[in-house]
Amino acid sequence: MAKLAKSRALNWFANGCTTIVRGVPELLVILILYFGGTVALTALFGRYIEIDAFSAGVFALTVVFGAYASEVCRGAITAVPPGQIEAAYALGLPKRLVWRLVILPQMWRYALPGLGNLWLVLLKDTALVSVVGLDDLMRKASMAAGSTHDPLTFYGTAAALYLLFTSVSLLGLTMLERRVSRGIRFAN
Repeated sequence: MAKLAKSRALNWFANGCTTIVRGVPELLVILILYFGGTVALTALFGRYIEIDAFSAGVFALTVVFGAYASEVCRGAITAVPPGQIEAAYALGLPKRLVWRLVILPQMWRYALPGLGNLWLVLLKDTALVSVVGLDDLMRKASMAAGSTHDPLTFYGTAAALYLLFTSVSLLGLTMLERRVSRGIRFAN
């Protein structure tokens, strides 16, 4: 929303934040927040505050994918035909209702494919948090492969589980896309 604001300062700030976050690899953001977060919080509050691997991983992936999602949503909002928004204002609807009844329902139709792709990438990027010691699927597979010297079995199982997760997600996303596209005719 800040990127669509009329305020130049807010627009500049939002553009800067999303450009920086999207330009840095996800793994680097996780490492910076995990190792640098503890240092920053300790310096800020004057006492030792440790950020655990789970919190750093969740926060890092939230920040990164929030930046990507903001771009998807911005594009979807600008894709809503301006004539429909103008018609809603011409009917006397307040801005809040224009957003709730006109912009948001149509925005989801445009945003859902992009957000679905982001969800699938996020699902797979959760494997990156194993680098900071969090016991996720990939770390468990790595530990099992190391102790049994049978990497193919455990990494293959991890791959099959990720494939299962993404397949179930794709099924849910397809159903959701059909739901938000009800009543829409597509050109043949």
